[in-house]
Amino acid sequence: MSGIDVKSLYLTELKSEIVNLNLQTFRAQQIYQWLHVNGASSFDQMTNISKQLRDTLSNYFHIFNCEIEKKFVSQIDGTVKYLYRLNDGEYIEAVLMKYKYGYTLCISTQVGCKMGCEFCASGKGGFVRNLTPSEMLSQIHTAQNDMNVRVSHIVLMGMGEPLDNYKNVLKFLKLVSDSNGLNIGMRNITISTSGLVDRIYDLLSENLQLTLSVSLHAPNDRIRNSIMPINRKYPIDDLLSACRRYAQITSRRVSFEYAMINGLNDSAEDAKELSQKIEGIHCHVNLIPINNIKENNFRKSSTERLKKFLSVIRSNGINVTVRRSLGSDIDASCGQLRSRHQKGEV
Repeated sequence: MSGIDVKSLYLTELKSEIVNLNLQTFRAQQIYQWLHVNGASSFDQMTNISKQLRDTLSNYFHIFNCEIEKKFVSQIDGTVKYLYRLNDGEYIEAVLMKYKYGYTLCISTQVGCKMGCEFCASGKGGFVRNLTPSEMLSQIHTAQNDMNVRVSHIVLMGMGEPLDNYKNVLKFLKLVSDSNGLNIGMRNITISTSGLVDRIYDLLSENLQLTLSVSLHAPNDRIRNSIMPINRKYPIDDLLSACRRYAQITSRRVSFEYAMINGLNDSAEDAKELSQKIEGIHCHVNLIPINNIKENNFRKSSTERLKKFLSVIRSNGINVTVRRSLGSDIDASCGQLRSRHQKGEV
């Protein structure tokens, strides 16, 4: 698709392009505000710019958007699940959740995923491509404009591995936190990873003060290797060393996501081993009763095993909670809706 991806430009970059068009630089600020504050999806919406100039901009730039293909609203808690259609016809998912402090949006960073985690629906359809910074931003703008709300917190936990799309994700983070744009503070942003150790160190060097969330899901290499192929490249001890360093340098608490899978990683012995592995790391453990999906035979842990696991972790002085289930009646975990749409089930 021809044209410069205008919403992926920093304000300074946009000013340079405006100069290339022999326009006054104040136009850059106008365009930037329309795109990043108002969430404009076309130049025609920019009403304080002349029709002639809008046509010029349309021929030079392109605005990448997300259109709502499907939308489901939970009757239980009001969680909203979006299936977005991108400009090239690909599909991604996002989930809008309401908390006491405001609205959080879980966004996707890739179409599909390369990581191949056995229990995850996102990677079952394979990897297609990375998302641009503009496509990540557009997920927020589309949800805000649709629901007439302001999103105050972002979690990069949707489809894809954020650190596998490192360059685009980093630019998105700087754009979304820009005071001239959405102005969402880094402390209100959480980035999830399956464990790309090298990229964790790269992220650490940026000192962005965001929350690092690590999909751990196992207390040792034997179990993790069986469900998360990435562990064969970055073993659990190397991953935890990076997490320990991240917490030390940033003074930010690392969150460990742990999917509770019946009979695989949910015994009291597993809980004890996990406690020993993460001892001394400034962290929080988030236990997640998994969603049962058609593509595998994994089932969520029983209530009894979940409670025992929680008790063992807590008895070792580690902060641990069970994730609150949101949107359970609309399959709110990412990957399921795209898969069902592709199969013609929704």
